[in-house]
Amino acid sequence: MREFIAMEPQMLPSEYLLEVENLTTRFDITDGFFKRTTARVHAVEDVSFNLKRGETLSLVGESGCGKTTTGRTIMGLQEATSGAIQFDGHSVLEHSREERLAFCRAVQMIFQDPYSSLNPRMSVYDALAEPIRVHKLLEKNEIQDRIVDLLDKVNLKPFFAKRFPHELSGGQRQRISIARALALNPKMIICDEAVSALDVTIKAQVINLLMDLQKNLNLSFLFISHDMAVVERISHRVAVMYLGRIVEIGPRAAVFENPTHEYTKKLLSAVPVADPALRRTERNLEVDEIPSAVRPLDYAPPALTYSEVSPGHLVASEAA
Repeated sequence: MREFIAMEPQMLPSEYLLEVENLTTRFDITDGFFKRTTARVHAVEDVSFNLKRGETLSLVGESGCGKTTTGRTIMGLQEATSGAIQFDGHSVLEHSREERLAFCRAVQMIFQDPYSSLNPRMSVYDALAEPIRVHKLLEKNEIQDRIVDLLDKVNLKPFFAKRFPHELSGGQRQRISIARALALNPKMIICDEAVSALDVTIKAQVINLLMDLQKNLNLSFLFISHDMAVVERISHRVAVMYLGRIVEIGPRAAVFENPTHEYTKKLLSAVPVADPALRRTERNLEVDEIPSAVRPLDYAPPALTYSEVSPGHLVASEAA
């Protein structure tokens, strides 16, 4: 008779690569010689969302709505006040040094201004080789082949490795920034206004490049932008932020074709279109300025409830 051996059940990977729950980030405002806290900026308030593997979720909203702070908090560039962030099944806010290094390899960020994010004293070769050397991913004699491969992924010739940032156009600099983000074979890339500084033609080329890379490498993108035309092109899902909170989230088609929250309607009404008749929503250009996020110390933000208007399409309203 054969002996039965108990096997440990294997944990299947979650369909969600990133899970953010009740994330809050606030900044103290101090005054006087003793730096007494007089008020707080509620930059991100009770934000929750998830990101699937190989998916693009766009965070959209006007400047000051908290979308960039959300991305920086996930990356660890800004300390969270409260909440939880899970990446690939592991906590981001509570981890060891080794887990932090693994997270830095798996998640990369592309910034808005490619020129300020590249060291002007470093050649393209050194800029791309630096993260590989820091994380000790390859032997010294293997790095050159990796640099050539990275440049090829972003449609640049090998001779660009010898150039410096000032010798490149804006589109070429952003391609170098994308190549640097790919150097560590990440699972997810946070794109913070990654194409807003580019002209229309180059912007379209970079967007198509990002979509091709996602398809070929199964990358997940957290795409932060205020450009609704770009968001409509690249996104699978869209989350609309207002005053540090997500007020509407859902599939791209649902949000663009059936905007439900008043702020989402105003945001879409401000998008210029050649033929207004193509829009289902009535164009309303009376867009109010976003109120200040500075709050007194005793301020308690109102609770929000979310109602599902269609599958996966959630809209916030203040709880009664």
